[in-house]
Amino acid sequence: MSADAGLDVAAATAIELPTTKIRASIEDGVGWLTYNNPERRNALSFEMQVAQAEVLRRFQEDDAVRVVVLHGAGDRAFVSGADISEFEKLRTTVEARERYDQAGRETGRAFAALEKPLIAMIRGYCLGGGLATALNADLRIASEDSLFGIPAGRLGVGYGFAGIKVLVDLVGPSRTSEILLTARRIGAAEALHMGLIDRVTAAFDLEDTVRDLAGRMAANAPLTLRAAKFAIKQATKDPERRDLDRVEQLVEACFRSDDYVEGRKAFLEKRPPRFRGR
Repeated sequence: MSADAGLDVAAATAIELPTTKIRASIEDGVGWLTYNNPERRNALSFEMQVAQAEVLRRFQEDDAVRVVVLHGAGDRAFVSGADISEFEKLRTTVEARERYDQAGRETGRAFAALEKPLIAMIRGYCLGGGLATALNADLRIASEDSLFGIPAGRLGVGYGFAGIKVLVDLVGPSRTSEILLTARRIGAAEALHMGLIDRVTAAFDLEDTVRDLAGRMAANAPLTLRAAKFAIKQATKDPERRDLDRVEQLVEACFRSDDYVEGRKAFLEKRPPRFRGR
């Protein structure tokens, strides 16, 4: 994204983490979270779950981040699921499962608290916990060689209500039944038809497509993006659970912002606006 499109271009800034299996950096207003476990097709380990939640919290708190992109290292997988090799140690006893599940809940809270647009850039396997991770995104862009599915039925793993509810809301109960009860793998074209993903590209074009989308979002007014994302989330909830007062507060914050003044001024001057998020 060029500076004349409304952002100051800067070199990527890496974020230090206690594990190398999650990488994070900030570049031109975009926070990149990379699942870096390619030898296991980016299977999500316990330490990756913990680090992922920390990165999401940092991205939420950092005004330099306007959009977040999730992707997997290499070209074989986004995330191929949970790291099953850990199950014997971490998901056998009640106490161990509680610790493991607590990390998952922390990740869920971090995703829920993220007010910034979130894009999942998917190539290769996106299975089980990987698909659950991608479903947190506002947009899912996938390469044509991607594969989706939830193999819980082949593992004897129970799938919690919250995850099922997200899937039902997205693709409907019948297709959710097919995904969960058959445990089969679904190609990108079929996933697009189901509504599981939003766009399919050639593998060689995937990153450029996502960078273009993320750049366009990052150049827009941050307060407007926050208000729109929150309102969209409320629209998916049952009416009695919607926080419409908060929707109104966020909309009013847009109209009271310096960015609203800048947007009108830039329009009249026929130049790209330079939004500051305030």
